[in-house]
Amino acid sequence: MLSQKLREGGVVGAGGAGFPTYVKAEARAEFVIANGAECEPLIHKDAELMKHFAPEILSGMQLMMEATDAKTGKFGVKTKNAESIEAIKRHLDGRAIDLVTLGDYYPSGDEYELVYSATGRLIPPAGIPLQVGCVVNNVETLYNVALAERDIPVTEKFLSVCGAVKKPQSFWAPVGIGFRDLIAAAGGATASDYGIFVSGIMMGTLTFDPEDVVTKTTGGLILLPRDHYLMSRRTRSQQEMDHIGKSACDQCSYCTEFCPRYLLGYEVQPHKVMRSLGFTSTGADVWNQWSELCCACGLCTLYACPEDLYPKEACDQGKHAQRAAGLKFVQQRPVEVHPMKEYRRVPLAQLRRRLQIEEYERETPFSEVRWRPAAVRIKMRQHAGQAATPTVKEGERLKKGQLVGRVPDSQLGAHVHASINGTARKVTAEYVEIAS
Repeated sequence: MLSQKLREGGVVGAGGAGFPTYVKAEARAEFVIANGAECEPLIHKDAELMKHFAPEILSGMQLMMEATDAKTGKFGVKTKNAESIEAIKRHLDGRAIDLVTLGDYYPSGDEYELVYSATGRLIPPAGIPLQVGCVVNNVETLYNVALAERDIPVTEKFLSVCGAVKKPQSFWAPVGIGFRDLIAAAGGATASDYGIFVSGIMMGTLTFDPEDVVTKTTGGLILLPRDHYLMSRRTRSQQEMDHIGKSACDQCSYCTEFCPRYLLGYEVQPHKVMRSLGFTSTGADVWNQWSELCCACGLCTLYACPEDLYPKEACDQGKHAQRAAGLKFVQQRPVEVHPMKEYRRVPLAQLRRRLQIEEYERETPFSEVRWRPAAVRIKMRQHAGQAATPTVKEGERLKKGQLVGRVPDSQLGAHVHASINGTARKVTAEYVEIAS
């Protein structure tokens, strides 16, 4: 049974969310949608994956269609990725899979956006694609589905290293390998002092720790000089963000007018959430409700706001405050697409200019790197749900693909496996470190 193989293989959403894929394989759907949109600026790893591994991706898609009884597949890919499209077309082999070509906009890879583009259906507020008959998987997830069918667990991650590096490229890397090794494989940094955006500038995280490691959801590393505009934007404290927002927000509402979810018809209004910064906790409850359906794409903070304020971060706080208070916002009106939606799309080129990263926009060609890391650190939590519990002891000899962390069958989660041959050098509740 496919779902059991996916569970044993530790397959999760490789696009970033890390939701265990076996759950989706147990569902029933009309459509399986492959997400190859890849809209984070500078990252092009999915385009490379589709170019070089189309047969495996389509095989995984077919397996998911069979498991869910879906009669039709929809493959979302940007028109600009012509080589990827041709690779997919060459290997369709008569499958009931339609190509859905997308414009080069942000965030065309958002699940809500992709489902609407592929089927014309609108997911209910705070809902999931399955509620409108769809199962959505990232293209790398589908590649891993094909491997799991052959009893090959997830031990590698396809990612790109780009930005301020000498040789931007994409490659397969062992799960648990350190960022320092990845940067070296890309020729090293071109800046002496830099920060690392993990999995994206818009929705990823910023770190200055090159000793951190790759997980099953790492989409790529983007290096930018420490004095770059985005570094100061992302390193401010929450207190500073709140203080600036409280004093400077003039309620222009651009954050709302450009919000992708608002334009799809959901009641997300960041400009109203910004009002909560100037009220007591009682007043904040009135405004925080407008944050509930925010998808945290970051477009309001990093593109729409003319004063460089932080509406996305205010929405993050608003959602947290609502949940802490036990409050849940329920949209009262039907979801209807805004008549200006198509005219307020944000082109990637324009977004890159706004982010001041146009000089780093380069191809990241696939490279077959031969890795020999001295050690890897396999985190027990690389997915949504329960963290895995180590199943090995210090000093134990391990083989690549061997189970090193398990989640009980009664819990939502994903198993984790050794990504190299070696010895379990350190075992904690958080990770298993393997020395080669």
